[in-house]
Amino acid sequence: MSIFPQQKFRMPAEWEPHSAVWLAWPHDEISFPGRVEKVENDVAKIIAAISPSEQAELLVLDEEMKIKAEDKLHKAGADLAKITFRSVNYMDGWMRDCGPIFVKDQSDNLSLVKWIFNMWGNKFPDLLPDDKLPYRIKDWLGLAMSEPQLVLEGGAIDINGQGMCLTTEQCVLNENRNLGKTKNDVEQFLADYLGIKKTIWLYEGLVNDHTDGHIDELARFVAPNKIVCAYEDDPKDENYAILKNNYETLQAAVNLEGKPFEIVKLPMPHVNFRGAAAGINGEDAKAPVSYTNFYIGNTVVLASVFNDPNDAKAVEILQSCFPGRKVVPIDCSDIIYGGGAIHCMTQQQPI
Repeated sequence: MSIFPQQKFRMPAEWEPHSAVWLAWPHDEISFPGRVEKVENDVAKIIAAISPSEQAELLVLDEEMKIKAEDKLHKAGADLAKITFRSVNYMDGWMRDCGPIFVKDQSDNLSLVKWIFNMWGNKFPDLLPDDKLPYRIKDWLGLAMSEPQLVLEGGAIDINGQGMCLTTEQCVLNENRNLGKTKNDVEQFLADYLGIKKTIWLYEGLVNDHTDGHIDELARFVAPNKIVCAYEDDPKDENYAILKNNYETLQAAVNLEGKPFEIVKLPMPHVNFRGAAAGINGEDAKAPVSYTNFYIGNTVVLASVFNDPNDAKAVEILQSCFPGRKVVPIDCSDIIYGGGAIHCMTQQQPI
């Protein structure tokens, strides 16, 4: 676990002020089998909930899709004046992973970082158009963009804005992404392009997670020295040992000053993919969901919930972590069929 000197770029923490949030209007039947319309309504609710907080930059395929989205957004109560529609070709549009990361230089100027996006280890070649989205965003905003030669999705890292990063070995060191690269290699990239001085490596993620262990389903910074961590209480659950190990790793970790973090447990929801849509021999399968997949807006926190008995407890814990923001639960029971939730769908643009 190397400690790197300060670099010329810094990735702001998610709780720092935003000018906008980037999302994409859902449309792919493969991603959301039999659920596209339901997910459209869910995304409309997400944007309506974020409207008081910040501008939404929303990708659509064309004018026809824009008109359809405007109607659903209006019905959901979204402020259409705070939505900028961007027409572009895309498939899934999971903006956390395929979109660029916004960073600031030493003069506080914004620029972009485009990592290599290989469709979560080359699992979904149909999503290749999404790898080009950062170039369009660069042109729309007129910002400079760096292109480090590292495969990395935004959901694979979480940072505190002060030099600390969380990630997992299972994802970033996976042979389907960065074959032959070491922890030190990855940490050097994070230092050079995001200003990370120290990285805490968890080992693996949730079962059935096609992202191979994204950190935003496991643990998230909610303050510079405070982390919420997904935790399973049932020893018989498939995720029990995985999450227990992650929790113990975080408990043993220290910050740049050598002090421990405050670790807050979040309970786990228990959701199954149903039938053929699960994609696993047509049988029900455990869905890779947790309550750490939330989005921190300027004035609100959008919490992914799943019509589960632990929803209320999770929202209560998150509200205690964000006393200055309103936690708004959004049912993601249909969104999760695409493999993610609210944090996966969003990418913040700092001021």
